[in-house]
Amino acid sequence: MLRKYVVIGSLNLLVAVALGAFGAHGLKSILTVSQLNTYETGVHYHMIHALGILLIAVLSAHLKPSRQLLWSGRMLFAGIICFSGSLYVLSVTGITWLGIITPIGGVAFIIGWLLLAVAALRNS
Repeated sequence: MLRKYVVIGSLNLLVAVALGAFGAHGLKSILTVSQLNTYETGVHYHMIHALGILLIAVLSAHLKPSRQLLWSGRMLFAGIICFSGSLYVLSVTGITWLGIITPIGGVAFIIGWLLLAVAALRNS
């Protein structure tokens, strides 16, 4: 799990930085202020949760392997796709029905962090 989550977390950080730079330099003159704020929110949560996946990779070297630890990373990754991904597409295309997907990603983030806490508590 350690290597897989290091790769997933690192690549997601790479993508988040690239998308952040694209938003700041390529989209600033194209999007409205509201659309740009939405896009930047996606980048912000993308970065935080990619770092969370890296944290899980580091912790997996110190905690006993568990389903909770494994699924915590999966849920953070799913949250990045649903939450940040929907905000990226929504802000650039204006497809408003994608807003339905965003809270699903938020719930995935919450579940991921909860599972990480459970994994740590059960480890002792």
